[in-house]
Amino acid sequence: MRSKLMILIIIIGIFIVGMSCAEAFDKKVVESRKKLLAHYMPWYVSKPFSNQWGWHWTMNYYDPDEVQPNGQRRVASHYYPLIGPYDSGDPDVLECHTLLMKFAGIDGIIIDWYGIEDFYDYSMINRNTQHIINYAKKAGLEFAICYEDQAIKQMIQAGYITEEKAVNYGQTAMCWLQDHFFNDQAYVKVDNRPVLLVFGPQYYKGNQWEQLFSVLSQRPFFYTLNYSQDGADGAFGWIPVSDVTTTPEQWRGYLANLYAENTRKTCVGVIFPQFHDIYENVGVRKSYGSLDAQGVKTFEETLDIALKSNCEFIQIATWNDYGEGTIIEPTVEFGYRYLEIIQQRRRQELGNDFSYTTDDLRLPIMLYQLKKKYQHNQSVMKDLSKCSELLFSGNLSDARILILQVFHLGTVIK
Repeated sequence: MRSKLMILIIIIGIFIVGMSCAEAFDKKVVESRKKLLAHYMPWYVSKPFSNQWGWHWTMNYYDPDEVQPNGQRRVASHYYPLIGPYDSGDPDVLECHTLLMKFAGIDGIIIDWYGIEDFYDYSMINRNTQHIINYAKKAGLEFAICYEDQAIKQMIQAGYITEEKAVNYGQTAMCWLQDHFFNDQAYVKVDNRPVLLVFGPQYYKGNQWEQLFSVLSQRPFFYTLNYSQDGADGAFGWIPVSDVTTTPEQWRGYLANLYAENTRKTCVGVIFPQFHDIYENVGVRKSYGSLDAQGVKTFEETLDIALKSNCEFIQIATWNDYGEGTIIEPTVEFGYRYLEIIQQRRRQELGNDFSYTTDDLRLPIMLYQLKKKYQHNQSVMKDLSKCSELLFSGNLSDARILILQVFHLGTVIK
């Protein structure tokens, strides 16, 4: 009897140790794998949600109310979103985007942010930023802020503020970020410090950043573009264009230099699909240059290079900058290919721990289109709201059944 008891104790002990090792292994995999964060533009305004078309769809040149023979509206981009030109404040859009990211294997978003002032579209961008964060957290995604300090320069040039007040305005913006975002559990952190990127800097220089951070209870882990600021904790890469065509040899050299001497924490890697801006076509400015997609080979190669780097975080440039043609969200031209590539890499990396499929990527857009088709049908919308909750909770099988039931009410997917 005693020997049987000893055997049972040994078996239980082995089981517990095995479980502990498995948990430790899983934790190590989660901690060691690189986080993919999509750079997100929250600045789009469209009808009918906002009763007008915003500048980023028109650029004071195109009229999206004009529908072309192919059924597409005229917008300021060489590319067209699969869900059509949308509004960044539309809950259906934010639901669709965050679910697509979740199913693709993207870990979070880095939001392009201009501050809190009621100047140009900055307050609208700030409001939409808060909206997308709510949906990102619902989808289990993390988030961080990329501050566009060029906003200060724009306000000074327009006479909205004086140069003498610039640091005060920057401190106010930093305090707002601390009060609303930095302490959030879903905010991206390094060494328990909130990550802050700045696109540049384009206005604040040198010791001014320390003045901005001096009003905070904790200094952010501060990343600037291409090691452009002394005193920064690290740097992040971007799409290397400079008024001409950037060849694969040139962007490979840029990435090699970016990753050459960095630790896991001091560099944010970069992935990009291409660069093909619309600015010169619409008279905004001379083109920034171009970088060819090579089908989708550019994206695949920059992703693979980044995954082999020492970087802890990798930024996808971008989710949805239509003006510059750096979009990975589903478009008419590229379909779901970019998200499918990310899925493939995640599956190779995580194996059975990553279960989402290419078919799953179709569900958020089907849900979006059905919601727009049946938005005035309360009974159907009730079913679609249930679909939404099922998708966010990860119950895709039941969600798919319900979506297909609604789908058979009428064809919305061509």
